[in-house]
Amino acid sequence: APAPCRLNSGLPMNIGVLFVPQQEAWVVERMGKFHRILEPGLNFLIPLLDRIRYVQSLKEIVINVPEQSAVTLDNVTLQIDGVLYLRVMDPYKASYGVEDPEYAVTQLAQTTMRSELGKLSLDRVFRERESLNANIVDAINQASDCWGIRCLRYEIKDIHVPPRVKESMQMQVEAERRKRATVLESEGTRESAINVAEGQKQAQILASEAEKAEQINKAAGEANAMLVRARAKAEAIQLLAAALAQQHGSAAASLSVAEQYVSAFSKLAKDSNTLLLPANTGD
Repeated sequence: APAPCRLNSGLPMNIGVLFVPQQEAWVVERMGKFHRILEPGLNFLIPLLDRIRYVQSLKEIVINVPEQSAVTLDNVTLQIDGVLYLRVMDPYKASYGVEDPEYAVTQLAQTTMRSELGKLSLDRVFRERESLNANIVDAINQASDCWGIRCLRYEIKDIHVPPRVKESMQMQVEAERRKRATVLESEGTRESAINVAEGQKQAQILASEAEKAEQINKAAGEANAMLVRARAKAEAIQLLAAALAQQHGSAAASLSVAEQYVSAFSKLAKDSNTLLLPANTGD
């Protein structure tokens, strides 16, 4: 029976001189027992005794994981599929460690996916998709080490939920959207009220500052007026003193005092019915 080929199609014949392509590993058996692995380039074998048993590709391999059913932690049945990215790290283990590496890894990926989904609720499945992929890769690598294969990445392609669950999810999304809209509207109203209050506050502050400035200016004006009157009075007193010091100054001062005296009595007579006469009116 012809020997099975792993991850490649067709087995090369042993003609003694062989050229192994880059990124391939040829597993050679001698008289039915593992002999060696041919590296890329020129190789020599013994015809009839040596036979190429397996051809392993060392390139990255992409495998589609078939769609399967899985039940989440909250008992929702999902239909899920994915893509698996592999690479052969040890051609010997990949040839003799498992019968069909691709099939074994695919089955392991499906089993791991069901196990990981059973730990998560439906909402977390969609939120933690990247974490779910990473957990599946770790679980596959722990089990596939003895097969000489390493899982580089696992990507979930599609997640299909039942129609009723999809409708309820859509309703939940719409309710959440309405809730956010209500919150945004209330926040807008609140911001508007705050802006109005802040504007009124600033207006009151400006009005009080304007009133304060007006009072300060008014007080400054009154102070200046008082200062001017005081200076004028002081100058008048100085002039009066100078005049009194001159000749006939005292007579002039007596005349001025008499005039003021008469004026005061005249005003008093107008404001009251009582007439006051001084004792020395004739003086």
